Amino acid sequence: MTALPATSDDRAFWELWLSPYHMPCITCADEVGTFASISGEAKDTDTIAAELEVDARALGIHLGLLAALGMVERREGKWRASALARTWMHPDGEGYYGPLVQGFQRTSPLHEQMVASLRPDFDAAGIVSNVEEWERGELPLDRAVAIAAFMNSHSVAPSKAVSRLPLFADHKSLLDVGGGSGVFAIELARTWPELSTTILEIDTMCDAAQAYIDKAQMGARVSTVAVDMFRQDWPTGHDAHFFSNIVHDWSDKTCHLLAEKSFAALEPGGRIMLHEALMDDDGTGPLIAAAFSMLMLLGTRGKQYTLAELRSFLEGAGFVDVEAQTTGGAAYSLVTARKPA
Repeated sequence: MTALPATSDDRAFWELWLSPYHMPCITCADEVGTFASISGEAKDTDTIAAELEVDARALGIHLGLLAALGMVERREGKWRASALARTWMHPDGEGYYGPLVQGFQRTSPLHEQMVASLRPDFDAAGIVSNVEEWERGELPLDRAVAIAAFMNSHSVAPSKAVSRLPLFADHKSLLDVGGGSGVFAIELARTWPELSTTILEIDTMCDAAQAYIDKAQMGARVSTVAVDMFRQDWPTGHDAHFFSNIVHDWSDKTCHLLAEKSFAALEPGGRIMLHEALMDDDGTGPLIAAAFSMLMLLGTRGKQYTLAELRSFLEGAGFVDVEAQTTGGAAYSLVTARKPA
C-alpha cells in the first residue's frame, strides 16, 4: 500500500474544492451592480438589496464571500466596495475588468446559479435542492449511498480533529444527528473507549452507514436508529447530541426546530454540539467558510452561520452556556451548549 494515512488537516483540498465559487461570485456582483452600488457610499444589506431588487438573505451570503475575497469591506454593519473593487470592477473605472469577466459570465453555470440565487423567487428558480428528498424522508438507497460517500470524503480529516477534544471524556452516550456515513460516530467511539455512539438517520441512510460501521469493525460500539428527525420523536437516554454539517442545510426556522427537538430528547445536564465552519462575527470570512456558505446557498438554500446566530437557536430552545472552540482542523469549530440539569 502506497497511500498515506489521513491527517486532521485537509485545508489544501478545501481551498481547491471551493475555489470555483470565487470568480463567479465576482462576475455575479458585476452583473447585478453590487460594486457600483457601494462604491460611493457604505450601505447595510437591506438597503443594497432593495436598491438592486434582490433577496437580502442571499445577498448577505454573496457579500460575505466578496469580503473574504477582498472585494468589499464591512464596518459597523455597512458594506462598501474595497479599493480593489473600485479600481478594477467599477464599470466607470479606467481599469474596469468587465470585458474580461463578462466572457467568464457566458461560460460558467455557477455564475447563472448565483444570479438566480439572488432573485426573491429563488425557490421557484428551477434549482432543485439536494436535501428535499432527505427532508421528506424518502431518499432512495442508491442516492443515500452516494451522499454517504460524498459526506464521508470531506469529513475524514474533520472527524479526526474534533475527536481529539477532551470534552468527549465527559460523556457516555452520544447521538449523532443526521450522521450520514457515520464517520464522526465511528471516529469518536474509536478515540474514546467509554463512549458509545448512535447514528440517527432516515432508513436508507442507516443502511448506507452500516457499511462504514462494518468496515471499521465498530459494530459493538456504533449503532444506527432510523428516525425522521423532523417529524418523529428522537430517542432518549443520550447525554450528548452531535450535529456535523447539519444546521447549515436549513433555514433559521428549521434550525430552531432542530434545537427544540434536541432539547426535548437530551438528558438533563447533557450537551448539544454543533460542528460547523463558522463565519466570523461580522460575516466577512474566513474564505473557506464564506465559499462553503455560497455552496450551501446554491445546493440546499442554507448558509454557514456566525456564532451569534447559532447562539440564538440554542438559547431560544432553552440551552445555556453556549461556547465555541476551533477543532484544529482546516475550517471547523465546535459550538456547545448545555441543557440545565
